[in-house]
Amino acid sequence: MAGPAFADCTPAPKAQALDFSICKDWPAFPGLTITAAAHFSPDPVYGATETVGVYDLGLSLRASSDSQPLATFHQPAAFSVDAIALDELKLDTARYKLAPQLQAFGVRVRFKGSSRVNPLDETWLSLYVKEGNTLRPVMDRLVVYEYGGEWDGNCAGERYETSRTLELAKTSTHGYADLIVKTISSSTVGSGEREVCESKTVTQKPVLTTIRYDGKKYELPADFKRI
Repeated sequence: MAGPAFADCTPAPKAQALDFSICKDWPAFPGLTITAAAHFSPDPVYGATETVGVYDLGLSLRASSDSQPLATFHQPAAFSVDAIALDELKLDTARYKLAPQLQAFGVRVRFKGSSRVNPLDETWLSLYVKEGNTLRPVMDRLVVYEYGGEWDGNCAGERYETSRTLELAKTSTHGYADLIVKTISSSTVGSGEREVCESKTVTQKPVLTTIRYDGKKYELPADFKRI
């Protein structure tokens, strides 16, 4: 049954330039809105330039009609930043139906480095479910995209790229659907100068990995996760 129509959500005002504030209506549940905010605090010693510090993360699930919070989550010092900056905060409302009566939503955070010759670009995905008046993380910091390497900015050097996608398996563990992670990785090696650059990219065959719920969370392989 279709729910009543609501106005598009409006993100809460940001307290400062480096903060993030977003919201998104949850398509699976008409009348509910997800909000996310990341508040930056500079390091008391090294944060004079306001580029070194930590982000607190706050999430809430609200009724679209009156913006009253129905469930919340708060994580102090969720992310640390220095030369690697928090570049994007995004809500993921894909159909993560983990159990017959339980659907999760995702939060994606993207980090980017400032160096051209030592590039770094990463996106992490975490999944949350509503339990009473709280939002509980059930999968934490799966690296769904990673790009990096070391090169001279013109040709010579090495770079790598990895992307991961999630699918729901038909099997389940402890009442939660198993998740199939598809990993595609490639590497690029360049040699020579700009005018006579020789570059070769090798893409590996996709690798499928099943991750299972251990009763509290989805256990990720060490190389899939960031701390």
